[in-house]
Amino acid sequence: MKKISIIVPCYNEEAALPLFYPVAHEVLEKLPDDYELIFVNDGSKDKTLEILRDLAAKDPHVFYISFSRNFGKEAAMYAGFVNASGDYVAVMDADLQDPPALLPEMIKILDSGEYDSVATRREDRKGEPPVRSWFARKFYQIINKISDADVVDGARDFRLMKRDMVDAIVEMSEYNRFSKGIFGWVGFKTYWLPYENVERVAGESKWNFWKLFKYAIDGIINFSLVPLNLSSWMGFFMTGVSFIMLIVIVLRKLIKGDPVAGWASLICVVIFIGGLVMLSLGVMGQYLAKIYMESKRRPHYISSESNIKDVKKID
Repeated sequence: MKKISIIVPCYNEEAALPLFYPVAHEVLEKLPDDYELIFVNDGSKDKTLEILRDLAAKDPHVFYISFSRNFGKEAAMYAGFVNASGDYVAVMDADLQDPPALLPEMIKILDSGEYDSVATRREDRKGEPPVRSWFARKFYQIINKISDADVVDGARDFRLMKRDMVDAIVEMSEYNRFSKGIFGWVGFKTYWLPYENVERVAGESKWNFWKLFKYAIDGIINFSLVPLNLSSWMGFFMTGVSFIMLIVIVLRKLIKGDPVAGWASLICVVIFIGGLVMLSLGVMGQYLAKIYMESKRRPHYISSESNIKDVKKID
């Protein structure tokens, strides 16, 4: 008999948990395997923790880890991976956008022995703003072209993985985490399971446009050196252009006897080059900031409460 670990990051999911648990429990109880539900309370400000305590008191399969503050979904997923004990480990959202009904099929695929992971992806983006969908598609195109991370368009964090893959993910203990990229970077053979987009059953999305944009930038910086290389090549290009223009101005003065006039055009050039310099410094600053945070060696999360025996409270 195998053991299935289900990791559920939670942040202000007071409304969603009473709907998620019965559905997940019904699906898991029908499986021939043992299972554990690990809820990670990511510093919720509502009654999420109280609900998790009640569920853990009623169901011996339910475990929870409560953070001392909000550390983010990436930290919650990492805490789940570190403390999961199952042979197969899955990540799911509590809003039922990741249908628990897919779990039996995912387990069956892994049991075949052909794949190490079963990942889900949305077939469409129904219900999502068109602008957000366009930016999302462009992000997946860009990151796949400029990095080693294999990120499929429409990919969700909802996936079921074998123990070897989970152990490899835990070994990647970097502070600045981008799990979608990590899942692809560690390799292993993955089966992509498509399904129709599902709306949240309750509550509100914690991801607005700017949070997603920042997350996308973090993903590109974490898995690619192309922005730095572009800054370098841009510097070489502008240096070459400046050298050519210098020669043109000197020759024009020597041949025609008149210097290049135009205060407005000069100011435009200065502003343009200054903008490129600031952009390059900004790109380098982002990489330096990542190095700075990694060098601090701060823990990914701090747990203030848990019903898991021998839980890793700080990691």
